[in-house]
Amino acid sequence: MKTTVFLLLFFALTAFVPQPKLTTTKLGTGLTVGVPAGFAPLPDDGIAVKYPAPRKPLAVYSNPSGRVDYSVAVRPTTFESMDYAVLLKIYKSSIQRLYTKVDFLKEDIRTVNGRDFIYFEFVSTVSDARRNSQLAPIKRYQTVQYAIVKDQMYVFTFVAPAEEQAKWQPTAQAVMGAIVMK
Repeated sequence: MKTTVFLLLFFALTAFVPQPKLTTTKLGTGLTVGVPAGFAPLPDDGIAVKYPAPRKPLAVYSNPSGRVDYSVAVRPTTFESMDYAVLLKIYKSSIQRLYTKVDFLKEDIRTVNGRDFIYFEFVSTVSDARRNSQLAPIKRYQTVQYAIVKDQMYVFTFVAPAEEQAKWQPTAQAVMGAIVMK
């Protein structure tokens, strides 16, 4: 009896937790994402400064302070969706090599709106290893989702300061759950 009352109370309280507000945005034929309310597209020169790479992302959205970003990138791949189990291990290893320290919160293959994705949620740390460096480590909360469509790899990334993880985690999870690919 107590268990039933507890479960009913739990579900009643969690049912009214406000969900992050997302704006549905079409990024191309067959690709729709949910962009957090208040986020604005980064102009090309802003993308070039923040994401210097030979291949610019398809889209980058940033919050008003510029400290939190949501990006979508596309690149060619020779892998297929049946390779997700192998890719999960490869991408986990790649993520670990990019940073000084990585604390994985979640890693799995999940289905979102009928499409399989490789999913990582983690806190990364970059430390300056030089002897005389007095710079504080940079810690970031990140969610990354990968999907393969034909010969293209889509990479969806949400990045926020680690000290704001509690604030942004529900938004990051909602954003990753709002991706529709046809």
